[in-house]
Amino acid sequence: MAVLRPLLADRLGASQVRLLLANYQLTALRPIHDPDDRVVLRDTPAGEAFVSQQPVVEAGDTDAVRVYLPVSIRGDRIGVLQLVLPSAPQTDGLDQLGRLATVVGYALQAAARQSDLVLSAARSQRLTLAAELQWQLLPGRGCRGPEYQLAGHLEPAYHVHADNFDWSQDGDQLVASVTDAARHGHVASLLTTLAVTALRNARRSGLDLAEQASMADQAVYAHHQGRQYVSTLLMRIDLTTGEADVVRAGSPRLFILRGAQVLVPRLEDQLPLGMFEGTEYVEEHVSVATGDRLLLASDGVHAARSPARESFGEARLPQLLRESANLPVGGVVRRVIDELFAHRDLAELDDDAAVICLDWSGPGHADPVDTVPGDDVTMSPATAARRRLSLIPGGLVHGVEAGERDPATTHDAHADE
Repeated sequence: MAVLRPLLADRLGASQVRLLLANYQLTALRPIHDPDDRVVLRDTPAGEAFVSQQPVVEAGDTDAVRVYLPVSIRGDRIGVLQLVLPSAPQTDGLDQLGRLATVVGYALQAAARQSDLVLSAARSQRLTLAAELQWQLLPGRGCRGPEYQLAGHLEPAYHVHADNFDWSQDGDQLVASVTDAARHGHVASLLTTLAVTALRNARRSGLDLAEQASMADQAVYAHHQGRQYVSTLLMRIDLTTGEADVVRAGSPRLFILRGAQVLVPRLEDQLPLGMFEGTEYVEEHVSVATGDRLLLASDGVHAARSPARESFGEARLPQLLRESANLPVGGVVRRVIDELFAHRDLAELDDDAAVICLDWSGPGHADPVDTVPGDDVTMSPATAARRRLSLIPGGLVHGVEAGERDPATTHDAHADE
């Protein structure tokens, strides 16, 4: 800021330069040097710039204007650069300011490696030790490439115990995951840290998706001998084809918004990581269509119950995905959390909630109007004979065949164990 203020005052006549950092809950933007002077994120020009990731120009009573520029790095949203200029910039000038905001993002990223100022300024309250571990483990708030854009979020942000999300793009492969340890407190955070680190180690060694799950399974079992275990959903998308492989080990679920329909791939209920020694995992195949929106959610999201005992994943989430179709991915993850609290009548969450929203604009193997993408799901013959994608046309899960357990029931059984 000591560099930006005189520079922009001299070059553009800026009378105010403020750097606003998004807080951990994604509910407010906090000035880095005066974090108590926060800006509410919802329904404000600064919030619009942050959520939309587009510059916003706000005219005032005089000729002076306020300009809000998103500060992000390849989709990882950090905050907003706010300027007061004597006049509205032209299109070229606004583009240049946008590039400046990106440079600021890289400078902040470098500074955060050497100072706690950036992380401390973004906190509306103190993090628990467990939450500190989880946030340090995250890859960021979002990521973007030519074929996709994604965002993730955790709640309760300052008290999260065990949920986590991760992603990585390596060459023409994008891997994303949601992970949930079946415990609470810092013990659960250590368990999740072990599992996620083992998954990353296997991924960076070039192992396929099923082998990554097996390696993490062995790591967790070696430490805890089946007394503690971790659920995860691993997904790998080929950026050149839109073909996806998935391993669902435990409770997280995948939802796909295709057009106006919400689809739920009926993935095999494989064992959580670390429950038994030497578990073998199977990759299942799902085809993605251009324009699909994918949502990966932990059980703290899809299995959350209202006071009337309605499941959020069945009663509200499908409708919410359709209603928020025009929102960017960053707005969707915050909207999901807001609606989750509303579903519980604003009660505190009794389980961690992790969510990833991914918009796919790359090539698609599935027909965009096909309501059953992935009929070629690969799984054991006995399971393949009776499983298929279920369609949710109006918020209710359909397609559970006679004798097949409902996913929510399956999850509850794992939770009881």
